[in-house]
Amino acid sequence: MMFTNPEVGIIQLGSFIIIILLGFPITFTLVAMGVFFGYYAMGARIFDLLVTNTYDVMSNDVLTAVPLFLFMGYVVERSNILDRLFYSIQMAARRVPGALAVATLITCALFATATGIVGAVVTLMGLLAFPAMLKAGYDTKLAAGVICAGGCLGIMIPPSVLLILYGATTSVSVVQLYAAAFIPGFMLATLYIVYVVVRAIIDPGLAPRPKELDRPIPFNEVILALLTSFFPLAILILAVLGAILLGLATPSEAAAVGAAGSIVLAALYKSLTFQRLKEAVYLTARTSAMVCYLFIGSWTFSSVFSYLGGHEVIEHWVLAANLSATGFLVLAQFIIFLLGWPLEWTEIIIIFVPIFLPLLKSFHIDPLLFGILVALNIQTSFNTPPMAMAAYYLKGVSPPHVKLTEIFGGALPFVFMVFLSMTLVYVFPGIALWLPHMLYK
Repeated sequence: MMFTNPEVGIIQLGSFIIIILLGFPITFTLVAMGVFFGYYAMGARIFDLLVTNTYDVMSNDVLTAVPLFLFMGYVVERSNILDRLFYSIQMAARRVPGALAVATLITCALFATATGIVGAVVTLMGLLAFPAMLKAGYDTKLAAGVICAGGCLGIMIPPSVLLILYGATTSVSVVQLYAAAFIPGFMLATLYIVYVVVRAIIDPGLAPRPKELDRPIPFNEVILALLTSFFPLAILILAVLGAILLGLATPSEAAAVGAAGSIVLAALYKSLTFQRLKEAVYLTARTSAMVCYLFIGSWTFSSVFSYLGGHEVIEHWVLAANLSATGFLVLAQFIIFLLGWPLEWTEIIIIFVPIFLPLLKSFHIDPLLFGILVALNIQTSFNTPPMAMAAYYLKGVSPPHVKLTEIFGGALPFVFMVFLSMTLVYVFPGIALWLPHMLYK
């Protein structure tokens, strides 16, 4: 049976999805299928394309920021700041209903912003805040949901590695993406806090006040605790973001400053040891290599897919459905939501998001707005059964009596908060677009 080139392109995409669902390594599958179908399409020139893509990835200025931000995150993660940070915020928020949960979410937002590593934040907060909430008598589902949702905020809030990869994939300015994500990211964190506070007011038994917070705490003690934990990390993050947003430094330059600042912070907290530094370097190199090879494989795979006409088939199919802009966005986000179950967010951004990009112009959708919706959407993949990785991270460090189904149940209300945020951003696009338009237009 003879196939036309577009049909071969669809076979290529379908075969890739089936193979990764069978559990094969995604990076090597991308390269292998790109070379295999590329040899069919363009002969030996596919090997030249593979070499060119490898060079382009390694020399990409935008991607330089990835290992630097990762290194910053891994050093901060090992600087022993989290317990101090949680304790100081807990004291400052002690009068708020659901104080422990609110302190957990604020700590997660700040720490996730500094690290951007979901597994690390969920695991560390699962060891620190989860037992404290359970000891205080918190509802297990609510406590678990707070940890899982808060730990994923680093995916959205700058300096997010996801937004760097989206910018490198789509040629959208990373600086504008950071500006666009700033308000939606903190809006989502605020929605989480409001949800917790409202539930604590309606049913105080879900989030009782810990007895240790009933003692009078001098104001100067609270200020001192914040000065030695909250403000140093906040200043580091704001310095990095401010330099990027105000145009004082490129993302790569700001990331380098952030990496240096994280070393200084670790030294100030007397946690800078050779062993911890070596671990941070090793983890940074391993994660960066994974990202780079994903880019090499996906660019090769996508180039062959486009050469065969696969993108045109998908574009014609979507346009033939006569969808409105809203209908297309709902369809695209629903597909990304489903892809979040079997795939990591890196694969979704690098492999599948580019399939939708040629269609954005047809539906008059700003790629900047689309990127923010994708970043919000991908957070659901960490908290939606059956492949809710945040839930599995938390289960791994939870007391034996905490069931995985309880963690799933606690995370789902926060998933609806994400959907609410996506709806608000779409209905009121100024939430995402006002700041970049004000700063850069």
